[in-house]
Amino acid sequence: MRVLGIDPGLTRCGMGVVEGSVGRPLTLVDVNVLRTSADLPVPERLVTIERGVEAWIEEYAPDAVAIERVFARSDVSTVMGTAQASGVAMVVAARCGLPIGLHTPSEVKAAVSGNGRAAKAQVGAMVTRILRLDVMPKPADAADALALAITHIWRGGAQARIDAAMAAARQQERSRR
Repeated sequence: MRVLGIDPGLTRCGMGVVEGSVGRPLTLVDVNVLRTSADLPVPERLVTIERGVEAWIEEYAPDAVAIERVFARSDVSTVMGTAQASGVAMVVAARCGLPIGLHTPSEVKAAVSGNGRAAKAQVGAMVTRILRLDVMPKPADAADALALAITHIWRGGAQARIDAAMAAARQQERSRR
């Protein structure tokens, strides 16, 4: 399974592609950060993010997209930009027909570090270890995008099997009628 992880943000949008499956070593495919200038109007910044996400999907052909679920913070302007970038990423993935997984920050922290309240440095260190990297991905947005992809493979893979089994059971029930 190849997953594109997206840590949405209006100024810095982390993008990371990880490949692998549950119980096997995971591999880093690529990681980077899409940046937009605060001097540009928000609609132009969102178009930049849209084009960047489209380019990553086209180049890396992921099987799924994992996006950080937006949660309320005290700074409304940060939440708004994050929500806008997240919405753009979801629209692009949906337009491409890709399944989308939304994971909360605490789910991601717990999946990669075992602690839902882990610090960013701890998440980055675990991403480095899990992917067997020589150096920690920087900035934190890049490491967070990889952590999202890892979480989706580890959790989303199991969920996909459950969904497939449920769909098969429904189909079997329909064919009996």
